[in-house]
Amino acid sequence: MDLREKIRSVPHWPIEPVTFRDITTLLQDPEAFQWSCDQFYDRYKNRNIEKVVGIDARGFLFGAVLSYKLDVGFTPVRKRGKLPPPVISQEYTLEYGTNIVEISEDGIRRGEKVVIIDDLLATGGTASAAVQLVEKLGGDIVECAFVIDLPDLKGKSKLNGHNAFSLVAFEGE
Repeated sequence: MDLREKIRSVPHWPIEPVTFRDITTLLQDPEAFQWSCDQFYDRYKNRNIEKVVGIDARGFLFGAVLSYKLDVGFTPVRKRGKLPPPVISQEYTLEYGTNIVEISEDGIRRGEKVVIIDDLLATGGTASAAVQLVEKLGGDIVECAFVIDLPDLKGKSKLNGHNAFSLVAFEGE
């Protein structure tokens, strides 16, 4: 399946010259959504994953399905103030400032094999923060997974040496 056909591109949103890659259209297409979820499951079903970490908010959609299919727990990485204490926090840089994400202190056990999942890898700020949170808790990151990669923005370089997998890439656009 060519996911590029299932993802709407919105030019100049939220600002120029950004082209927003909207997965809403993929989610509305049952065949495309199921195919995407099945691709993640097929990739990780024999990798002894013990926990799926989903990044707020669209990473929750794919992460929850993957967690269910793998029969393992799910831990969210959320924007600051959305999880009850105790949590650990990680600041990260955006193109226009900084933000903070958090994870529950008991969200990952030391040595637990983890896959981190989100919808999009762009500059890598949020994914990098999620990696740092999982590492602080002692998780063993097997891989970081994304529906979409924007390789020109070099987000993979911020994943602290961890491998990144994506279902589709939009290069040079």
